[in-house]
Amino acid sequence: MTAIKDGEYTATIYKLIQESQYVDAIHILNGQLQKHTKSRAALSLLAYCYYHLQDFSSAAECYEQLTALHPEVEDYKLYYAQSLYKSGAYPEASKASFALDTPNTHTKSLLEQLPQDDPDYIFNSGCLLYNDGKYEEACKKFTSAMQVLGYVPALSYNLALCYYSLKNYNQAVKYISEIIERGIREHPELSVGMTTEGIDYHSVGNTLVLHQTALVEAFNLKAAIEYQLKNLKGAQEALTDMPPRSEEELDPVTLHNQALLHMDSKPSEGFEKLAFLLQQPSFPPVTFGNLLLLYCKHEYFDLAADVLAENAHLTYKFLSPYMYEFLDALLTCQTAPEEAFRKFDEMNGKLTEQLRKLAKQLQEARLARDDEGQKRALQEYDQMLEKYIVVLMAQAKIYWNRENFQMVEKIFHKSVEVCNEDDTWKLNVAHVLFMQNKYKEAIGFYEPIVKKHYDSILNVSAVVLANLCVSYIMTSQNEELGTDTWFYAKRCFLSLLENMSKHMVMLRDAVVQECVQFLQHCEVYGKEVPAIIEAPLEETHVHIGKNTVTYEARF
Repeated sequence: MTAIKDGEYTATIYKLIQESQYVDAIHILNGQLQKHTKSRAALSLLAYCYYHLQDFSSAAECYEQLTALHPEVEDYKLYYAQSLYKSGAYPEASKASFALDTPNTHTKSLLEQLPQDDPDYIFNSGCLLYNDGKYEEACKKFTSAMQVLGYVPALSYNLALCYYSLKNYNQAVKYISEIIERGIREHPELSVGMTTEGIDYHSVGNTLVLHQTALVEAFNLKAAIEYQLKNLKGAQEALTDMPPRSEEELDPVTLHNQALLHMDSKPSEGFEKLAFLLQQPSFPPVTFGNLLLLYCKHEYFDLAADVLAENAHLTYKFLSPYMYEFLDALLTCQTAPEEAFRKFDEMNGKLTEQLRKLAKQLQEARLARDDEGQKRALQEYDQMLEKYIVVLMAQAKIYWNRENFQMVEKIFHKSVEVCNEDDTWKLNVAHVLFMQNKYKEAIGFYEPIVKKHYDSILNVSAVVLANLCVSYIMTSQNEELGTDTWFYAKRCFLSLLENMSKHMVMLRDAVVQECVQFLQHCEVYGKEVPAIIEAPLEETHVHIGKNTVTYEARF
């Protein structure tokens, strides 16, 4: 404590903080704390430095110690809750804020002292409402604060977060875009988007300016929205567009999102990052569940079981009852498939009942012409249906792995009442029909999927296209050959011929013969099919004898 009061030492620390040299200040303060473990001043300054470096987990640790050492100081409790919230530890942050929400707390007394039209009062009220899950009410508070204060990055981000929680992604993106556009215009030194352009840029660090722009939070939320919309590439670009920082400078939310969005291409790194986060004092709440689900997805069931056993204390904190039951049944599949099937069946029984109740609520809202009620019931129904589909597919996989496709078909047939409009369900029904050689029925499910994406056929899964083609052939529908079909098939053959001529690929003789046979079939059925649909006003036309699939197939 004596050293902290030393004028020269204190002046050095404050000078470093004023110059935003937080890393150097942290180094000196940690040295001081080794001598004086309970130094209030050193801990307080250390927490401040960590917070402004966006290392909110470490800031929360410091404030937690300060609240334990000085429970009479209400400010420390407030800063502890804020640091937890910023680190993504929302349940702990809510718990800490609830501890403040009593007649004697700093937060409540502060709010009561402010006029109700004061922007600070409105802003903090909005934060409390968001923590309570009252997103629409919180939205109104943040909008009111913005009308008084004008553009404030934190306000825009909070509004985006509210709309994200309400699944109103268009509105969320509107506020995110404003944060990013202003960040680019007002702070070119933060190098937004430069990483994506392939330019080698140095880290901009976790400066106070970066924190004030809310750019990191905005890009992370943008990535989350793209991920929810199943646009993986867009989500990845959102992360690389954010101001560049070295890996050790990344906040827990960014690190989690990087791991999640690159699991397909870099699974080892992804697992390493998620496991690392799990060992930190605070981490994004979804980390625990995501790590377990990804282990199961990649069939590392033993690792998932180990993580679950070693972190039993996190189960009730971070896993919903649905998630826990699902993971429990999934892990049971490895040792007792029949018992797992029973568990999945029990889960879907509950989910089916909830879906029926929500369907009834939706119908009542429609009859009452309650637009808000309809919207809310529809959102809840879609969320519940998604859970039902996940459980159903896991249940069906037990018999799929045994190649008992008849049983899989029965499982899907039982679910037709609630799933007949779901694309995932229809795709898997098509697959199981195909595996049983029920080609005509399979075509009925595959065709709508292909036609839905006819203008972007290359986005359709290769297995769907291949199975549909086989189904046509097996049901003697080879003549179902059109100009568009030939166009895409021709592109594949031309690419194959190019790569073969460059000796980049080698084909077995049997495969070459199959390709030739396919072209012979095209020759037979393509006599009346034009290879190119010509514009009617073209001055020159392709020779009539050459503009057929038959001619091009033979060629």
